[in-house]
Amino acid sequence: MKRKSIGHYEIISTVGEKCKAFVPQPLPPSPPVQIDGELRDLLDQAMIALGRLDGMSTLLPDPSLFLYMYIRKEAVLSSQIEGTQSSLTDLLLFEDAEIPGVPVDDVQEVSNYVAALQYGLERLKKGMPLSLRLLREIHRVLLTKGRGSQKNPGEFRRSQNWIGGSRPGNAHFVPPPPDKVIECMGALEKFLHDEPVKLPLLVKVALAHVQFETIHPFLDGNGRLGRLLITLILCEAKAMTAPMLYLSLYFKTHRQDYYDLLQKVRMEGDWEMWLAFFLNGIIETSQQAVKTIQRLIKLFDDDRKKVELLGRASGSALRLLSYMQKHPVCSIMKAAEELALSVPTVTVSLIHLQKIGIVKELTGKRRNRQFIYQRYIKILNEGTEPFSTNNE
Repeated sequence: MKRKSIGHYEIISTVGEKCKAFVPQPLPPSPPVQIDGELRDLLDQAMIALGRLDGMSTLLPDPSLFLYMYIRKEAVLSSQIEGTQSSLTDLLLFEDAEIPGVPVDDVQEVSNYVAALQYGLERLKKGMPLSLRLLREIHRVLLTKGRGSQKNPGEFRRSQNWIGGSRPGNAHFVPPPPDKVIECMGALEKFLHDEPVKLPLLVKVALAHVQFETIHPFLDGNGRLGRLLITLILCEAKAMTAPMLYLSLYFKTHRQDYYDLLQKVRMEGDWEMWLAFFLNGIIETSQQAVKTIQRLIKLFDDDRKKVELLGRASGSALRLLSYMQKHPVCSIMKAAEELALSVPTVTVSLIHLQKIGIVKELTGKRRNRQFIYQRYIKILNEGTEPFSTNNE
């Protein structure tokens, strides 16, 4: 349904010129979103797909292994949307030993994203509600180090920002003036708490994401935090027992549609078209995640059987294989230390794993060698090829 604009403009003066800043109306939309026909079917399909994904966590021998890597893949993808050039392998190398040669600034941003997500989920587990306070705390972690650390981490902006363009006058979109940010975010917080009305969960998530991106309450990190918000709402509502749904790959793949639909909501109030896009993303992403889990379960089982054929050498090699399921890029010294094995034992085990095609040595050097669980990384790397853009 096409409505009039979902907000109003205010003329502001910033960086030496006048422009129009957009102030959105509080949620929910008026008139209400029409959930019928095809949209109702999509909503049902999305809830079923989400339920199947959540159920897959019970099939994993150790769900924490999948989550450990899947969260890192999401961090890479979400950061890539904002222009970083870091890969999943870069992040793992950085976390393992902060290896020289990886793009440190980019990897630091990705590492911050992992920390911010884990921080938010832990706070929710301890009973803290999803609130403006929690969003500010998560934002502080998100921008704690590296680029953005000078842009008031954890504080709502007190100056004007804009999206696209070199200045407000030619920007693609100008969010609310700074003196309206608290008011807009306060209304969003009430909506997150089901005030004044409770909507179906996925509808609530879809609307809240657009509203957050429209308010753009921080000087930096809005895109990443807006995508984190999706996972946080679902986890707070206990729609997932583990944080296994991330839409960054879907948004990255369909990035022009994503930006166009955000703007279409703002200018025409077409929430239904945005909701259809969002629900299709839930369905597609859930199905992809289920297939990934199934492939990983098969990979781990096949590789375990290969290692068992090593005979007497299989004991230490199996321990190392289990270790590399959580640390798919590792050094000999660190693996030896964490497994309480000798360096020669770990070295021999890695050589065995290399000979049977499970791991690959990365450096080509005699010392300080790094090994990668190559097929595991190959599966997780799908869709994470960097591209250059910046829309935060």
